[in-house]
Amino acid sequence: MARIVQKYGGTSVGDVERIKKVAERIKAFRDQGNQLVIVVSARAGVTNELIAKAKLLCAQPSEREMDQLLAIGEQETIALTAMALHGVGVDAVSYTGAQAGIFTDAVHTKAKIKMINAAPVEKDLDAGRVVIVAGFQGINDDGGVTTLGRGGSDLTAIALAAAVKADKCEIYTDVDGVYTADPRVVKDARKLDEISYDEMLELASSGSKVMQSRSVEFAKKYGVIFEVRSSFNQNPGTIVKEEVAYMEKVVVRGVAVDKDQAKVIVSNLPDKPGSAARVFRALADANVMVDMIVQNVGRGGVANLTFTVPQTDQVKAQRALEPVLAAMGGGQVAIHEQIAKLSVVGVGMKTHSGVAATLFQALAAANINIEMISTSEIKISVIVEQERADEAARVAHAAFHLDQL
Repeated sequence: MARIVQKYGGTSVGDVERIKKVAERIKAFRDQGNQLVIVVSARAGVTNELIAKAKLLCAQPSEREMDQLLAIGEQETIALTAMALHGVGVDAVSYTGAQAGIFTDAVHTKAKIKMINAAPVEKDLDAGRVVIVAGFQGINDDGGVTTLGRGGSDLTAIALAAAVKADKCEIYTDVDGVYTADPRVVKDARKLDEISYDEMLELASSGSKVMQSRSVEFAKKYGVIFEVRSSFNQNPGTIVKEEVAYMEKVVVRGVAVDKDQAKVIVSNLPDKPGSAARVFRALADANVMVDMIVQNVGRGGVANLTFTVPQTDQVKAQRALEPVLAAMGGGQVAIHEQIAKLSVVGVGMKTHSGVAATLFQALAAANINIEMISTSEIKISVIVEQERADEAARVAHAAFHLDQL
């Protein structure tokens, strides 16, 4: 008997018929004698529908009230999934994030998990029940509902797997694993059998929609090996695990594109010690996530600072910066939306040279201009025009022969 945590995404539980199929799959695992914790997302489209309703009522809804609203989606799914299991003779019980003991900090819409009190879940598992937990949500110290941000159900599953010491964690989605690129964009993308935490983390933070980056960080920290697989077939998926030696033989493992970025340009910033610190402290205090950063050489006592933020944070970023720049005596903020971040990722970059040259030459040959560059030990990211992002992904994928992996 094994203890297994399974997560089912929004498309997997998109309607009653799909929920029934998920229940049949869960029953098959349960009939093998396994203990099961099931994490579910809101049905596909429900979260977007709730957001749209909120914005019809208020242009900038309160983040606290948005958490109250969005938590409804997962609560619907847990109850329906439990009922579907009852319908096929499986004893099951549903839990909200709060009932499952998932405690978070006080930041609304992108809360971080502080701890999990898994005692109630453990009790029901020991009693032979399948436990269905609402993904994406938790509770803060004041008893308020919080949500974990985009892809938060993945994080719920990984965190619960660590808390209940699961033997296995499976992330079920609408794709059957992690690919060398988005197969909808790059037709010859290949599925990977295994990928390291670090590679998966870089791909997730670079725009790959398969996993949310905080989930991978959590898995790496607590050593949770997990498998990404499809809920629509029985095919093996991609196992995400600690790096092993053979992984370095492949220089680049994947290409990712993020079209949800905005470029923020702060011009005429006073060129003196502490200016950049004040800019980024204001952004941090506003909970704005900053990615790529470039500062030019100051001239005439002023400098320009360019960085990228998620498009959803661009208004928040501008509002945070304007009073700071006014207090510093100068500086203007401009935002450009029509950009995309292209990234190539691979642990093999640590031991192979020429990766940047290959990427830049391939983009140059396609006449694709590079606006910004950022690197890490196993990743190179560039900003390109949004309308050419998909073409850039195909060019990079071909340049590193990823169709032959």
